[in-house]
Amino acid sequence: MVQNNSPEPEKVSPFQLDQNMKIDNAKADELIWLSPLEEPFRVSGFAWFDTERIYRRLPAVPEVPVRPEVDTLANCTSGGQIRFRTDSRNVSVRVRLTAGSGMYHMPSTGECGVDAYIGGPGEWKHAGTARFQPGQAEYESSLFTVEDRKARSFLLNMPLYQGVEEIWIGTEPGAEVLAPDPYDSSARVVIYGTSITQGGCASRPGMSYTNILSRRLHLEFINLGFSGNGKGEPELAELAAQISEPACLVIDYEANCGGTEAYRQTLPRYIEIYRKFHPEVPIILVSRIPHGAESFMPEFREGRLERKKFQMELIRELTEAGDPNLTFVDGSDWLGDDPGETTVDGVHPTDLGFKLMADRLEPVLRQVIGDMAAAARR
Repeated sequence: MVQNNSPEPEKVSPFQLDQNMKIDNAKADELIWLSPLEEPFRVSGFAWFDTERIYRRLPAVPEVPVRPEVDTLANCTSGGQIRFRTDSRNVSVRVRLTAGSGMYHMPSTGECGVDAYIGGPGEWKHAGTARFQPGQAEYESSLFTVEDRKARSFLLNMPLYQGVEEIWIGTEPGAEVLAPDPYDSSARVVIYGTSITQGGCASRPGMSYTNILSRRLHLEFINLGFSGNGKGEPELAELAAQISEPACLVIDYEANCGGTEAYRQTLPRYIEIYRKFHPEVPIILVSRIPHGAESFMPEFREGRLERKKFQMELIRELTEAGDPNLTFVDGSDWLGDDPGETTVDGVHPTDLGFKLMADRLEPVLRQVIGDMAAAARR
């Protein structure tokens, strides 16, 4: 037997061989670190932020009982945005999370990362995504670096599946930081739903469909997607109703409803409770996107179609009873002929899936919000 005495080759991860994937934050010490809690930054996406000043999607202490799972998921900053203008040639972030990444089917950049857009209303373009090691609970990262100094509008999207205890914005010494352009309206789009609504499994926060729509419509979106726990509880309807100046409410929790019979119990009650507080605010009910396995698991398709029939009948009954501000939207064909090809696991959309969802919901929102605005002017 011939012995091989040659040294064992060093194990190298592929990303170490590509300089474009290098994590380099060498200029962090040269920056001025600013808190978005202070002027002139604008933090949006958290309905109770103005009074509580924390990055959380529900009140710190809700007035109604909330299940522990929902209370924990409310700390995930999905839909949170930080907006400002600056002439800094470098914009960085320093982030302290409640925990590091750990999801098997979602990139760390979507779960725990921050991404940046520049350009302003109607012209937003992706400009950078935070670089950090998977599992890190604290990181510093450059988001944007250029040579020319001029004022630019920035929009930073916060992590989708992790809480943010602190976040700081790094700019060059002497750079000017200004307030962002205001939204087109102070009215806010409220979306209640599931893990898909929360953004699972976008590759980065800006590709969650609620963030895509916020950029396109230039409105604040309040993301009330609770992964695996969007069950239509009455308490969540009450909390959604506490959100001031709603442009509309989108209900999309069918995927977590617990089956058709449970859905028959929770959905009418959810709408009824919200209507007590907002009799005329438009409500958009969305049926779930198909499961990627429906072609070989027919029970998935049968259950979805059964619930879709119930949704359509409910909206028709409520409309005939005198509520004209209800809209049913069929999500059956949102992902095309082969839904599995636009998801990670047959359920959770990829970036492509989220873009397709935004493409289909955008015209509905524009129509509904436009009709409401027109009615208010009359």
